[in-house]
Amino acid sequence: MFTDTHLDGFRRDGCAVITDFISPEQVATLRQRIDELLRSFDPENHPLTTFATGQSQQQQPDMHIGDEYFFESADKTSFFLEEGAIDSSSGRLTVDAPRAINKIGHGLHLTEPVFAQLTHSVQVKDIARKLEYKDPRVLQSMVICKQPGIGGAVPWHQDSTFLFTQPLSACGFWLALEDCTLDNGCLEYIPGSHLTTPVTRRFVRKQDNSGTEMVSIAPDDAEMEGVGGNGVPIEVAAGSLVLINGQVLHRSSHNYSAKSRWIYTFHIVEGAAEYDQRNWLQMPAGAELTKL
Repeated sequence: MFTDTHLDGFRRDGCAVITDFISPEQVATLRQRIDELLRSFDPENHPLTTFATGQSQQQQPDMHIGDEYFFESADKTSFFLEEGAIDSSSGRLTVDAPRAINKIGHGLHLTEPVFAQLTHSVQVKDIARKLEYKDPRVLQSMVICKQPGIGGAVPWHQDSTFLFTQPLSACGFWLALEDCTLDNGCLEYIPGSHLTTPVTRRFVRKQDNSGTEMVSIAPDDAEMEGVGGNGVPIEVAAGSLVLINGQVLHRSSHNYSAKSRWIYTFHIVEGAAEYDQRNWLQMPAGAELTKL
């Protein structure tokens, strides 16, 4: 249950943890479906699109994430690979296909019944109501696997950089499907940074749709590298929900452990806020963001 204590903490810190948000039986059901999806992945009929989030992505911001497969994922079940899962010289997988997957998304709330049911649950709607959303819309639903040994680091960022609205309105729902610790790359965040760190950049499609780029939207734009220091780890048990304000600084480290870190996450934005065509994630022509 999302209590007033949770709400006060979320407003103060930019994150809130709700333990036992779903039951062990619900966790098992979601994990079973993820396992089925992973085993269904066929690398021979896939563009082998990786998802770069670490140092290589900072050095080459257009790397691997400007192709049609990525752009058309808003309403689909799409597979994106760990950077460390592909041999750079041969282009072949270096691990078994199921272990190569970084994430599955970005339209699981539309394509997968068990994830749709959770996303549109009474508990989620109650949280959105208490956060004072008038017309919450769902987008970017995905499973992130954080594979053992090769699960890539995600540097400091703000979700509103990637899901930009005017006014800002993004909120992340991050559900642990395994115990998440520092060893396997749990979330880390800077408490209160949503109140002190403005969103100064946007991750957008290039005008010719040839790729993506990070663009400045403020004169005091600064690189995020090192901005957050060490951060506060959010170590949670399976079944816990972490709420993430779209402006709060957060990251996760590389998973060097022998254990995966499966989570399901989706975001909501305010339907009355402007979500323009520059955003990288777009629904197909004629479709709108999904009502919660």
